[in-house]
Amino acid sequence: MKTVWLNTLAWIAAILAAMTLAVATPTESSVMGRLPSLMVTRFDQQAMPLQAGLSADRTLALIGFDRSHRADIESWIKGLCLTRSDAIPWVRMPVLNDPGDAAGRQAIEERLRTRYANDPTRASVMPVITDRAAFSRAAGLSSTDKAYAVVINRHGEVLARVEGEYNPEKAQTLRATLEDVNPLYGF
Repeated sequence: MKTVWLNTLAWIAAILAAMTLAVATPTESSVMGRLPSLMVTRFDQQAMPLQAGLSADRTLALIGFDRSHRADIESWIKGLCLTRSDAIPWVRMPVLNDPGDAAGRQAIEERLRTRYANDPTRASVMPVITDRAAFSRAAGLSSTDKAYAVVINRHGEVLARVEGEYNPEKAQTLRATLEDVNPLYGF
């Protein structure tokens, strides 16, 4: 009689453990990361939530944290021919440390407007002024020491990411994610 109850309890424990693990399993967005909910000001002085600035269901975000990352970002723009074609929706996202006051943020925005005044990619620039380290952690990026090419959806979820300069293998990974449409998730 004891063995029957022990076997039954063992099965119930196994079922409960399986259900607990199923619920506790991380979602794709918690593993890959999610852009933080922030307000950004585009060059046309329009303030909007970061995700609202995305023009498509899936967007390529070229994220840089430092001036030294410009060359890597430019390599992605040239490598994917982003300025010659509208096939890939994209944004350039410089992430800059928040100085903590409105005057400091305004000075940063003015420097960026001056830097990109005659740049043909000006409309794609979406500056993010926040804590760089916190942004990097939330987005699932390994550090602020590198530039990243990231595919995000309209909810700010990171669907794919690569780091560093352009290369065809990395580009293929991103293209596959940009073109993948999953009817279960609606994108």
